[in-house]
This record gives sequence, C-alpha cells and structure tokens, in this order.
Amino acid sequence: MKAAVYYETGAPEVLKYEEVAEPELRSGGLLIDVAAIAIQGGDTLNRTGGIMASKPHIVGYQASGVVREVGEGVANFTKGQHVVATMGFGSHAEVISVPAGSVWAVPNGLSLQEAAGVPIEFGTADDCLFEFGHLRAGETVLIQAGASGVGIAAIQLAKAAGATVLATASSDERLERLKEYGLDHGINYTKVDAAQEVMKYTNDAGVNLVVDSVGGSTLEGSVAMLGYRGRISWVGRAGREERPPEVWPIMQKNASISGVFLGAEMAMNPQRTHPMIDSLLARIAKKELTVVLDKTFPLSDAAGAHAYIESRKAFGRVLLIP
Repeated sequence: MKAAVYYETGAPEVLKYEEVAEPELRSGGLLIDVAAIAIQGGDTLNRTGGIMASKPHIVGYQASGVVREVGEGVANFTKGQHVVATMGFGSHAEVISVPAGSVWAVPNGLSLQEAAGVPIEFGTADDCLFEFGHLRAGETVLIQAGASGVGIAAIQLAKAAGATVLATASSDERLERLKEYGLDHGINYTKVDAAQEVMKYTNDAGVNLVVDSVGGSTLEGSVAMLGYRGRISWVGRAGREERPPEVWPIMQKNASISGVFLGAEMAMNPQRTHPMIDSLLARIAKKELTVVLDKTFPLSDAAGAHAYIESRKAFGRVLLIP
C-alpha cells in the first residue's frame, strides 16, 4: 500500500509518499480501506518533534473508510460497512488496522469525508464544554481559535446548549463565516486585545468558560477573560510556545483550569466516550450539527496539506484522500 511516511521529525518536507507493507488484521480488530483522513493538530505536532513508533513512521490519529476484513471476536461490524476510526498513529495510509473499540459506524446521511472530521473534533469540543467545562444554558463561553476543527464544533455545540458564544480568530472574514455556525460575537486578536474586548462585551463580568487549544500566552489571556469562579478547558498548545504560561492570577478569581485530553478519556472511560461520539455522529447525520471541510489534498501531497494547516489559513478540517 501507499502511505505518507517520514524517517525523522521536522518540517512538512520530511513527509514522503512511499510503498509500505500493509498492516495485519488483529484479533478483536478491523482492517479498513481508508477513504478520507482528517489531519489533526496533534498530527503536525508529532511530525514536528513527537515520538516515532517505527521507521519509517506513519503519523495520524483519525480516518474514515470501508471495512475490508473483520477480526476474530468482532460481532458488531461487517465487511463493506462505512466506519470512522481513531488510533495512536497510522492514519496517513491507504489501509489501517484498528481495534474495534476505536471504531464507529457511519450513520446514513453522513458522507465518509464528513465522518472523517467527527470523533476527535466534536468529541474534544463536547468534553471541553460539558464533561470538564460544566457549561450550562445561559452562560457565556469564549472559544479560542474558533475557526479550527475543534473551535467550529465547540461553537455549534455551545450555541445548541443555550450559551452565548464568543470566539477569537485571525481575520474578520473568518469571524463573519463563524456566525453561520452560532457565533454571537467575534474577536480579531490581530487587531484588539482579546481579553479587553471580552471584558468590554461582558461589562467587566468576564466569561463563565474558555475553551483554549492554543496555550502559552493565549492561555494567560484566557485567564484574564474569566469572570469570578470561571472555568478553562485547556486542550492543547497549538501556539507551540516554549515558555510555560503564567496562570497564577486564576487564584484571585477562585477560577479553575482543567486539562482535557480526549485520548486519555477514551482509554479510561470508553463506556462514556464511545456512545457520546455515536450521538454526535447521529446529530450530524440529522443536520443538527455541521462538519466544515476546508480543503482536500491527495495523500501523495501530505507535505503540502501539513504546510497548508501550519499557514493558519484553514477554516475547518483539511482532508487527505488516498
């Protein structure tokens, strides 16, 4: 099979399109012919400097496709079924081998390309808002990096839950587009101080919850945006700043920060996360929520796709198509 691989971590150019051995079907698992790969922020971080499980290494957390073979002991999937799967690595390939527990059936009404952008993005957003963020109707939430895959999902989920939704982005055009998905007030952080703008909008009350996937100095701004006893769901360090953020002012507000990592929650509490993602897939199939797809690249141009994501021009998910 063909795959996008690398032999050393680094810039997007380390990715090469090569012939590699197909993965083996394992007991309790599925072999899936990949239809679409949604590139995650963690994929680019791992390519830049993460652990390599093998040489050459195939990066990637999530892909959709069609079941080719069903392993021993698997009763709830069939050959030819449309599915979406998550994994520790290996999505940037024509074929993947994954445990059945990390696979979801794609419901009718949902394309494989749309499904490729659901479990991690919408599952992370849901956990940030509700399981760890404790968002309630009538509260105000600020979504950092609102035009990202997680950001767009969080905006929709928060609005559907009855919250007032604010978000940051790097351009007025992006913020205008986000209104279609439930944004109440957008903040262009390249033009104004985001924390000051939040306080102005909320009459100095601050927000109840911030979803922060950027970290670093942006997390410091998230602390400044909070109202008394506010909460932050901190879900990443997309800003890639080396300096640890200074968060001591959170004590003055009796506020809190929860680290959110969906992968750990999926491993520790699959009895909660698996049906949660099933429910999100069903809501998207019913058009209650929308997967926003920005652009597709052939798998052979994985380097170009990664470079495009790192240019911060994407609005929604970028897909690779084998």
